[in-house]
Amino acid sequence: MSQTPQAAIQADWDNREFIETISSGIRRIAEFLNDFDASTRYKLAALNEKLTSLERSLEFVEAKIEKSGETPG
Repeated sequence: MSQTPQAAIQADWDNREFIETISSGIRRIAEFLNDFDASTRYKLAALNEKLTSLERSLEFVEAKIEKSGETPG
């Protein structure tokens, strides 16, 4: 059973609209993931800086404690 030209054109437009909807959804997901990646990288970098600072402070305090525990020779 062959389609009339009008039915074929309508089916083609329906297919194109479906493909455009899917493509648009994929683009939105990709944009979200890229934004999420950038935001997460920024937050992790800030957290890393804070941890590095805390580690330095801890090492300083540990050195002070070790030095204060030593008896003068």
